Parts: sequence; structure tokens; C-alpha cells
Amino acid sequence: MLDLEVVPERSLGNEQWEFTLGMPLAQAVAILQKHCRIIKNVQVLYSEQSPLSHDLILNLTQDGIKLLFDAFNQRLKVIEVYDLTKVKLKYCGVHFNSQAIAPTIEQIDQSFGATHPGVYNSAEQLFHLNFRGLSFSFQLDSWTETPKYEPNFAHGLASLQIPHGATVKRMYIYNGNSLQDTKAPLMPLSCFLGNVYTENVDVLRDGTGPSGLRLRLLTAGCGPGVLADAKMRVFERCVYFGDSCQDVLSTLGSPHKVFYKSEDKMKIHSPSPHKQVPSKCNDYFFNYFTLGVDILFDANTHKVKKFVLHTNYPGHYNFNIYHRCEFKIPLVIKRDSADSQTETCTTYSKWDSIQDLLGHPVEKPVVLHRSSSPNNTNPFGSTFCFGLQRMIFEVMQNNHIASVTLYGPTRPSSQLRTSDLPQ
Repeated sequence: MLDLEVVPERSLGNEQWEFTLGMPLAQAVAILQKHCRIIKNVQVLYSEQSPLSHDLILNLTQDGIKLLFDAFNQRLKVIEVYDLTKVKLKYCGVHFNSQAIAPTIEQIDQSFGATHPGVYNSAEQLFHLNFRGLSFSFQLDSWTETPKYEPNFAHGLASLQIPHGATVKRMYIYNGNSLQDTKAPLMPLSCFLGNVYTENVDVLRDGTGPSGLRLRLLTAGCGPGVLADAKMRVFERCVYFGDSCQDVLSTLGSPHKVFYKSEDKMKIHSPSPHKQVPSKCNDYFFNYFTLGVDILFDANTHKVKKFVLHTNYPGHYNFNIYHRCEFKIPLVIKRDSADSQTETCTTYSKWDSIQDLLGHPVEKPVVLHRSSSPNNTNPFGSTFCFGLQRMIFEVMQNNHIASVTLYGPTRPSSQLRTSDLPQ
């Protein structure tokens, strides 16, 4: 049985690990993976068709705990303990829930002190007792009458006529004064762990298509020092097609991983693929997982030739590998009766709305099948790749965008010259 410390408006954890409000989903999953021998039977709950309409939930079924992540920013919003018989809980080092101590209303009063009068929900038959950043729900099924309190003489728990021995059914840890209105806080400094994260990414474009990225970056601290002295820093960086490997390293820092392409499965869709001479060396990606961005370099020139932006929707093959990239992409919309205008595509745009903006359907997609090996199947199914204005949009079956690949302008080379392109 887990023995956990409750910190209102902040966290639930022990000396080895801690679930902190504002923590990115990937870090919570990393904790669960590291302690998989202790924390078992974890469920991932999400809406397959409408992933933005419901919170993303990690359900620790063996321990009676749910971690609720905001559907948009994917940071921890609420920690719910829904079965207090499966876990030990303490506050300021003193247990208020264990096999020997029942979490009665008297015990909560003794451990946490007085608070505002509680709220009775007759539909749920639950009585909610609220502290700042912490709520307890008491089950009223066995009570002979509903609780009563006198607003004119309300002074904390003493104002409630509640039978002795009523026990806590659920506990919530959240940010602010109201569980209903709570939002996921900004990422705590303790969660940066030396990494850089993106606040948002703007796709820059010239007259022909994408030209690069402008990244608004977040990091904690500015060099060695005590964590308590660290502050969040916000700064902007730009990377462009044609930038050298050294340019990108000095702009964004070292990638989390370097991946060398073994083959180009999309080569068959390029003009005159049989005329492309096989390269003796492989193009390579810089994978920036916390930015939600991949950058592809040409094996010969070592310059940027492609960007990949990841949305990290649940139900996609690459889910939880990358953090969500909050991008904005300008799309040029050509109208028959007027000059072209620019609309914006974001991480949360759906593909049918983009087609509506264009005013015409895009050409038939390329179907993309992903699997870890030829003998394995992808439980999430295929995705569809649509080409548009030097970009490829990978679209999931629920119409959400899984990733966007940006291509630089085509330049003459020894492998593919402009004369090879269709006229």
C-alpha cells in the first residue's frame, strides 16, 4: 500500500517521487514506468472521437488514484483519490488515513483545522468540505437525514449538524479555491529538469511557402545555482531552412536524440524517383522531444531541409513521445473574386475546417501505416497524409492533425534537378 504525503494546492507523493500540479503528462508517465513494480494496473482514459472535450486521465486502479490532465496543455490539473482504503495518506507527516486511522470528519477537522461551511449536493448525496487547493467528499448514504447548517451562525465545521463518524469518500488536490473552476497551473520550476519547453511556435513563410520557425521557449534558471533561486526565463529563437547543423545547435541546444534515416518510404511519390541516385550516407533528424519538434538535415550539406511539428494527441502511434507543439501556421487562401488572404491553422484545428477554408477538397491522401515491426499491427489504425503549400498534414481518423511536416524550397542538386520536375 502506498504511503503518500498530501500537500494542498501542490502535490501528492513520497520521498521517491511526487505528482505535482502543472507537471507534464510525459513526466507523470515516466514516474509510473520507473516504479512499475509498485504502481501497477494503470489505465489511460481519453475520448477517442473528441480528445479536447474531456480531460486525459491516468487511472491508478490498484491505488485508487486518478490523475486528471488538461486536454489542451496536457499538464496535471487535478489529483483525485477515489478509494481511500487502498492508500495511506498523511499531512505534515501525520497520518489522517490509514488502516488504523479512519478518515472521519472529526479526523479531518483535527488534521486540517476549521474551514468554511461545506456544500451539500443532494443529487450526488455528497457533502463537500473545501479548503484552499483541497476538497473532501463525504458519503451520506447511511445518514438518516441530510446535513443542516445555519448560515447566520456558520463558523466552520461546528455549524454543520453531521452525525459523528462520517468518513471521506473522495479527496481532490487542485489549484485555487474552486474545484469546478480550477485550471492546470504553469509548469513548476522543479519539473523543468534542465530541459527547454515551447510556449508556442510560429511558422514563418515567404512568398512560396514555409521559410522557418519562430519558437518562444521556456526554461528555468540561467546557469548553476540553487533551485530556490531559479526563475522561469522566456526567450525567442528562430531556425530557418538552410541553417547549418551548427546554427541549430547554437540556437536550440543539443537534441534529446539523433536519428539517422535508413530509407525514404515517401520517395516513390516524388517526381522521377528512379532518377534519384541512392545516397551513400543517410539524412538525420534532431529530435527535440520537449519542444515537440523534429529537424531533418541533409546528409551531404548538413543543412535543414525539413521540420516536423507534433500535436501529441492520444490515440496516435507516437503519443507521449513528444510534448505537444502549440503551433500557428499561416495558410494562403486564394479566392476567385478577390486577392488571396491568410488564415491560421493551429494545433487544435480539424482537417475538415481547413478544407472549408480552402474552398475546395485537397487531393486524395497517402495512407500511412505505422508499426514497430512488419509482424506487428498498429492498434490505433492508419493516418492520412495530405499535401498542401509545401506542407504535409498527417490527419487522424477523428479528423485531428497528428503532425505537420514543413519542406524547404526545392533547390537544384546532383540528385534532383529542376529539369526533372513536371512542367
